[in-house]
Amino acid sequence: MNDEKNSLTLRVVVPGTPEPGARVEVRPVVDGLDILAEAFPEGPGLDPRFLLPPDGPLTAGAEPREMRLAEAQCTEGCCGALYVTVRSDGGDVIWSGWRNPDDDEVDLPEFRFDARQYRAEVERAATDHSWEWPARTVARLLEGHLVARTGWLPSWECELGGVSAWLWEPERINLFLFHPSRSAIREDRPWLQFRMTLAVSGDDPAAQAERLAEQLTAGDPRQSAEVCGGSIEFARRLGYAWP
Repeated sequence: MNDEKNSLTLRVVVPGTPEPGARVEVRPVVDGLDILAEAFPEGPGLDPRFLLPPDGPLTAGAEPREMRLAEAQCTEGCCGALYVTVRSDGGDVIWSGWRNPDDDEVDLPEFRFDARQYRAEVERAATDHSWEWPARTVARLLEGHLVARTGWLPSWECELGGVSAWLWEPERINLFLFHPSRSAIREDRPWLQFRMTLAVSGDDPAAQAERLAEQLTAGDPRQSAEVCGGSIEFARRLGYAWP
């Protein structure tokens, strides 16, 4: 039996040209091999906020977990995505069961990582924010503040959709809300999505995030947001104007 383990590096790549649609991505590198370049050139890796949150999809447990590493630029339904199943096995973490819905066979082998090296690399990547630009840092910190204030949004029948910062809009961030909740989409009930655009500056990101959190949680966020998703009929039934 070959006891030699593979080595994992998680590279966060920020596009050099901030054109509309440019995405920050996580690119897994195994033994120096860029997995996405090798097996899935159709699109970028997932954004760090989706792949590297605490206890996120990269976390390995005894129960196998399938995770998506990349999606085609056009969408998964059009040109596919790259999935792998991750699980722990004693003192190892295994990546296997490679899958692309748009391809019958993914030409990648099973990888076996030392669990300690694997956990250390995931933690390093998750806590390294040196690649962020100021607005991205404000967005991350603001989202953390809002998630921590658990009683704010339910009182207004809203659910936080996320706080985003885009490379091509370096001086603002976008906050998204669902009303009455994201579950209404699955349950075929009326729902709307709201967007709030917030200006950011070159001031200390932590101070900006805290100030914005105080302002946002002081009242009904829907009063200063615009409807950006749902339908005309849902807007009518919920008592809002459709844009």
